[in-house]
Amino acid sequence: MTNPLMSPSPLPFGLPPFADITDDHYAEAVEAGLAGQLEEIQAIVDTAEPATFENTALAMERSGQLLQRAAASFFTLVSADATDAIRDLETTLSPRFSAHQDAVYLNRGLFERFSAINVDQLDAESARLVDEYLKEFRQSGIQLDAAGQDRLRAVNAELSRLGTDFGQRVKEAMKSAALLLDDAAELAGLPADDVASAAEAARVAGHEGKYLLTLIQPSNQPALAALANREVRRRLYEAAIGRGSSGGALDVRDLVLETVRLRAEKASLLGFTNYAELVVDQQTAPDFAAVQTMMNRLAPAAVRNADAEAEALAGVAGHPLEAWDWAYYSAKVKRERYAVDEQALRPYFELDRVLKDGVFFAANALYGVTFSERSDLAGYHPDVRVWEVRNADGTELGLFLGDYYTRESKRGGAWMNSLVEQSGLLNTRPVVINNLNISKPPAGEPTLLTLDELRTTFHEFGHALHGLFSSVTYPRFAGTSVPRDFVEYPSQVNEMWIMWPEVLANYARHHATGEALPQAVVDKLDAAQLWGEGFGTTEYLGAALLDLAWHVLDGTEVPADVLEFEAKALAAAGVAHHLIPPRYRTGYFQHIFAGAGYAAGYYSYIWSEVLDAETVEWFKENGGLTRANGEFFRAELLSRGNSRDPLDSFRAFRGRDAELEPLLKRRGLN
Repeated sequence: MTNPLMSPSPLPFGLPPFADITDDHYAEAVEAGLAGQLEEIQAIVDTAEPATFENTALAMERSGQLLQRAAASFFTLVSADATDAIRDLETTLSPRFSAHQDAVYLNRGLFERFSAINVDQLDAESARLVDEYLKEFRQSGIQLDAAGQDRLRAVNAELSRLGTDFGQRVKEAMKSAALLLDDAAELAGLPADDVASAAEAARVAGHEGKYLLTLIQPSNQPALAALANREVRRRLYEAAIGRGSSGGALDVRDLVLETVRLRAEKASLLGFTNYAELVVDQQTAPDFAAVQTMMNRLAPAAVRNADAEAEALAGVAGHPLEAWDWAYYSAKVKRERYAVDEQALRPYFELDRVLKDGVFFAANALYGVTFSERSDLAGYHPDVRVWEVRNADGTELGLFLGDYYTRESKRGGAWMNSLVEQSGLLNTRPVVINNLNISKPPAGEPTLLTLDELRTTFHEFGHALHGLFSSVTYPRFAGTSVPRDFVEYPSQVNEMWIMWPEVLANYARHHATGEALPQAVVDKLDAAQLWGEGFGTTEYLGAALLDLAWHVLDGTEVPADVLEFEAKALAAAGVAHHLIPPRYRTGYFQHIFAGAGYAAGYYSYIWSEVLDAETVEWFKENGGLTRANGEFFRAELLSRGNSRDPLDSFRAFRGRDAELEPLLKRRGLN
């Protein structure tokens, strides 16, 4: 059978023909793609003519299309639907990808050709392309001697292996730590649809007649807010926070220590004091000191707010609080103080209606785009849905895929990724995916979202819009290919439409009766919006500061005991709250240890939120949900990708640099 990955997909927008692709096809196409791009690069280096933008930079941008096609499809499965065979293949291929990256950016001949390009007559995007390539060569170690480059290659290969192993162990640990219960009475307090989902999860796992509380990636589990049985809450909480650091085959502490040591060595090889400084050098933050200054400003106020919340919770509980009590009594305070019952809201947030009448409705109101479900197009799993997206004038924009349900083959959390990236040079249009981990109800039952799942649905679609609206020439700059501490900004902006009156009224309707969410409830939600910010900001800062603590170490400072280091680091940062664990503890901090995606960069969520808070203020000042506002935001920011400095895009939109005050006000830290 011909390998369908070896040539461009015949499906609309280049959607991969997943039904025709086997595991062997992925392996063959990736290997061919790796070898093929190296041949293409060697041809660039061997070109007899002097280096020009056309024969070097453009040739580089056109190279590797087979590899890109195969890798995008393969890593989509790795995250969202990984069989044992796919996981084994990931273990084999990940070091190959790392070695390939080194082969490209440690290629001195290629670097010298880029260095020789005359940029004086180039347009701004083309000149930036050359500059960004040169920057990546330097940040990848091109300045090292042969011995240094050899050591860097070895370090990168080992880091790739460690990241793959960490991600696979964390996925298995999340599955194995799920709490199995024998009696429905132990689930008292959980809504009926959650009980049904727990029964279905147990049945699928081979425990007919029992109830399985599956875990989500962060420390705080949604069921903790509803479970009336305190002992069950304790067991669920301890299962969640013990992942990866409780001994056994899925313990990741050995991987963490070796990863931290090797990252410190890599930073030193590249001329940086520590890995955090290396990472920040690639971001929009001016330097590492600026990141530290911001975090240190936020932490004391966040903990003060958390302490005030804890005092209120203790008064309601009538007994000393433990960490597994927080969510339960916080929900009770919301009900008693603000008359907000989050569980009672869920019937108003049915997934399909949220998507069509909320997420898509807001996008249409702002940008004029329309969504048509394509039942004739299939994803990589039966749960994946495909929509064709068109501009207001009817022209084709791209495809949007939604994969919303949790399953054993999917990693935890929520994310967006691209199967095809937009490029004027390659004449490609975007195909993007949103992945969430919502518990799947029994067949025929509605999927009712929590407030947090509702927020995540809008958030991830903000990433999708960033990818869909990309309008750049070069694939390197497409969509979300921006610095890590900028990438969360457009997704956070999209959250503002959740409670926007016109949008909320369109989607927040009872799934059974069609009744609109009462205005009195909306008013109470508004009044309660600052409740819980102390907890939320403290748990986030705990994770962000823990991330930085691991990555400011040099090779001689790597500790022997992971949990002891974690405790000391949180205490030193002023966020060691006995009732609030970090949003991610080291043992399951997938963002920073399963690959380098957010390593020393988890701060980026709140760094981006500064821009987001400013943007929300701008929309409010300029009339809110209007096509004119949406088109301006799309033109100046969402469409630009990394084709110009992202902060220049922000300034072009906002008219000035961002200020911190709107964020402090939003989080009650002012």
